[in-house]
Amino acid sequence: MSYPLLRQHRNEKHSPLENQEAVVRWQAVAIFELLLYGRALMKHRNPTLFLLFALLAIVLPILLITSDRSVTSQTRERRVGSQDESKSNNDNNAGKMTPVPATAEVVKVDVDLVTVDALVLQKNTARIVGGLQKEDFLLYEDGTKQEITHFSQDSLPLSVLLLIDRGGCLDPFGDKVHHAAVEAVSRLKPVDEVAVMTYHDTTRLLQGFTRNRLLIEDALRRIPPHDEEADHCLNKLFADAADYMIRSGNPVGRRVIVVITGVTRNFDCLDGPSGKFAAQAIYESGSVVCGIIPKELGQGLENGIMVWATRMGKLGGQPYIDIENLANETGGELLSDKPENLNTTFQTLMDHLRSRYNLAFVSTNKKRDGTTRKLKIDVQPPVAKSQAKLVVKARRSYVAPRS
Repeated sequence: MSYPLLRQHRNEKHSPLENQEAVVRWQAVAIFELLLYGRALMKHRNPTLFLLFALLAIVLPILLITSDRSVTSQTRERRVGSQDESKSNNDNNAGKMTPVPATAEVVKVDVDLVTVDALVLQKNTARIVGGLQKEDFLLYEDGTKQEITHFSQDSLPLSVLLLIDRGGCLDPFGDKVHHAAVEAVSRLKPVDEVAVMTYHDTTRLLQGFTRNRLLIEDALRRIPPHDEEADHCLNKLFADAADYMIRSGNPVGRRVIVVITGVTRNFDCLDGPSGKFAAQAIYESGSVVCGIIPKELGQGLENGIMVWATRMGKLGGQPYIDIENLANETGGELLSDKPENLNTTFQTLMDHLRSRYNLAFVSTNKKRDGTTRKLKIDVQPPVAKSQAKLVVKARRSYVAPRS
């Protein structure tokens, strides 16, 4: 198997400052192309070669990481376009996502009213806890208690953006997953809107936000073929997804991103924004990130390799993005099961989305400084005690407005 990217990076000539950046890029690319080779071996099921690959997978990253521990990533951050830029809610809006100019203004939540979704579950049974009132919740910002001024449950429309992975060794969107996704969309309320985006090396918007379920079903039938030679460029994906959510999602609704993938971690692709910036863009969009993971033969191995590789790469300063972290930070969740059981899994996810409490407050911190502020939501102790142990899933921070 050839390694064109690795040859290209080795042959590049750089200034002394650029040499540090080149070393980081070379390390990330070497690990990535080693993983591509492992995918090929896994596909052809050659046990001898796969054992050799496993040995290389252990040794090579360690050598790469220890070769220059002082090098850090210099990925340039990408800017998210403002709401008045190319806003599109057209039902026929589809095609490849175009990058936003680097001079565009960073979009903040430019309102004083902060809204938060909260899902309350029993810890031991994972059962949804309904029937709670505003007085049953405690909400803190940076450790300071806040007054909840607005409260409801399942009253706001959903803006659901489906992200479907088309890269990597295994195809996570087979016939059974396709059927489960169609069924899940059909269970949404008429006021809910849905959009469909696919990704691998690049992102592509197949269908803009629409309430027309026939258009969504048509988009799900037009999912591009799986490309096992393509990467999972999560940093590009979430930057584009956040950008689209900010420009096109219902401004008064609840924004939800659902990723259908077999791989939950990956290194930043070199020609995209940093994973750190993409994650920040997701937080600023106010979106809840959820994941559906079809568990198939080989999926656990492929994802396990990426989890291990990113952990090793982290020691050498290699940037990556983790969908599970995004879900935890935004109050979402990752659900996995065999493809034939995903109808139930999707139903569980939709039930959880519909059972979320909507809380809002006006911060006692009146500074409009654009800072990131920590959030914490708890249930009053007497209520929690009567329900046994409870888990509250909600986003952990928000970006304050800037004057």
